[in-house]
Amino acid sequence: MNIKKAKDEIKNTVRAYLKKDADGEYIIPAIRQRPILLIGPPGVGKTQIMEQIAKECRIGLVSYTITHHTRQSAVGLPFIVEEEFGGKKYSVTEYTMSEIIASVYRKIKESGIPEGILFIDEINCVSETLAPTMLQFLQCKTFGNQQVPKGWIIVAAGNPSEYNKSVREFDMVTLDRVRKIDVDADFNIWKEYAVNHHINRAIINYLELRPNNFYKVEADIDGMQFVTARGWEDLSNLYDAYQDIGIKVDEDIIAEFIQHDDTAKDVAAYFALYEKYKNDYGIQEILDGNPLKQSYQNIFDASFDERVSVVNLLISGLEVSFHKVWLNKLVTDMWYEFLKGYKAKLEEKSMGTGTIYNTLYEERKSLFERDKKAGFLNKDEIKANEHLINKLSETEISSEKDIDAAFEEALSGFENQRKILEESEDMASEQLENVFTFIEEILGAGQEMVVFVTELTMNSEIAMFLSDNPSEKYLKYNSELLVGTKKEEIMSKLRKDEIYSGEHIRDF
Repeated sequence: MNIKKAKDEIKNTVRAYLKKDADGEYIIPAIRQRPILLIGPPGVGKTQIMEQIAKECRIGLVSYTITHHTRQSAVGLPFIVEEEFGGKKYSVTEYTMSEIIASVYRKIKESGIPEGILFIDEINCVSETLAPTMLQFLQCKTFGNQQVPKGWIIVAAGNPSEYNKSVREFDMVTLDRVRKIDVDADFNIWKEYAVNHHINRAIINYLELRPNNFYKVEADIDGMQFVTARGWEDLSNLYDAYQDIGIKVDEDIIAEFIQHDDTAKDVAAYFALYEKYKNDYGIQEILDGNPLKQSYQNIFDASFDERVSVVNLLISGLEVSFHKVWLNKLVTDMWYEFLKGYKAKLEEKSMGTGTIYNTLYEERKSLFERDKKAGFLNKDEIKANEHLINKLSETEISSEKDIDAAFEEALSGFENQRKILEESEDMASEQLENVFTFIEEILGAGQEMVVFVTELTMNSEIAMFLSDNPSEKYLKYNSELLVGTKKEEIMSKLRKDEIYSGEHIRDF
């Protein structure tokens, strides 16, 4: 199955395993909660989905790559204790707590969250001395004599033998005690993730044109050559950073991530063209509604693959603006909830107006720190929360103020935040209208419009905005062009006809 379906299956399992009856006992007892064994090629996203599941279910996550451990760190160190049996005293070997089990208890202590996932990666690549411990772990949910705490679900992951010479096959006894899920690489599923995690559009567009280059592993006389999903994401992060500081990403740098010679060359050639299109078309001018005269002629004369690249450049620009809207809306919504709670407390008149504000502020700050420590927030959510906390701290309300005056003072900063949100929404809407106008004037309701509207739909931040702020042109083209089906037909034809070719790119 693909990684998205695997995520859904694991998430459903977590919900089922943690479901309790009226007496507070788990409906499925711990002994019947089979560990999940996730087997899939390297770099396909196994670790990422565990982080997503823990965040969405709001439970803890402790993650280990077991190949980094020895038997002593996994099981614990032996020590001697004295016990009496049948009237005689004996020296008995016991073990200290496993580092891994201790990490679970430490996570519970730090986060205050009693339930979670214990994720063990590369479980089928352990050393010979650690292999029996891993079998015991899967079969008995213990490391040495230490039990995995109640409410903690075991998920283990490994690579198929064709990807790793160190793989050890599990026997039937072990496999009969786990839920084995096989995962395959799937570009269409990864693209959903890529779009909504801001993977560089040059990479997304390249893989749209060359989906067969998304994931490959080949062995030849020079050794192993490969491309993985992890490689594309890591390349994207470096590409973005290098662009910010003005460093060119050339073939040698690409080959550090895309370890397949022909693919690295092809990507380097496409990146060069992508940057050329950015300069030739004046993308920012199009977004601002002042396209260069030459842009009209350039796109009219361009091949279809070049037009698709320009569409993706325009989408990339829009994504920056809509991401700002998303961040501003997140801050605004959280601030609104804070004020709503403040107003409710004011009406109770349980304490001074300033004291109520300060108490709610400290609670909000404490909740943020807890969620941050628990790993429930991504970097954008952390940024938004920090911004809100800073803004809330700027308001000082005297306890002597009456309710209306206190609330008006608390409201003042919020009103400014609402204006910031409205301005960012207006800018994003205006840029979207400008891009629609540009594509309409040159290409009409053609194939490029299908690609454009489809990409808008795939981005969750843009789709959310459009659901709250309908765009007439978006609704019109989304309805008329049967977006999903038609776009796939277009891209399939493009690949089949080889309108885009690496050789053509390298002639540039």
